[in-house]
Amino acid sequence: MVREFLYRGYTVEQLKSMSMDQFIKLLPSRQRRSLGKRGLTQAQLKLLAKIRKYKKLGIQKPIKTHARDMIILPEMVGLTIHVHNGKEFVPVEIVPEMIGHRLGEFAITNKRVIHGRAGVGATRSSMYVPLK
Repeated sequence: MVREFLYRGYTVEQLKSMSMDQFIKLLPSRQRRSLGKRGLTQAQLKLLAKIRKYKKLGIQKPIKTHARDMIILPEMVGLTIHVHNGKEFVPVEIVPEMIGHRLGEFAITNKRVIHGRAGVGATRSSMYVPLK
């Protein structure tokens, strides 16, 4: 049996039907201050308008954005948003558990460094290794 996701006691459908002010009251303090007091930036407003336009027209195309600081809202659930990580756009599939987090948390900006094996000329000691 699949367990239904609840955010602070509300289902995703209930969250979608709430007004923005009611939803903001449920968020943690940092997100609440960002959305409630400061409002959305121009990039965030542009992304939100594009999301609403795509939902209204029924377009399934992924949306590209540089707005890593955008807080994930209930109306974004089910979409694929490509978030820029500084080099490329990383696809992020929005699921209900991501509500309240920021988009940038799911598009990591650095990769793990994997060093190669030392070869001839890599160090001073390798000068005296006989070549095959």
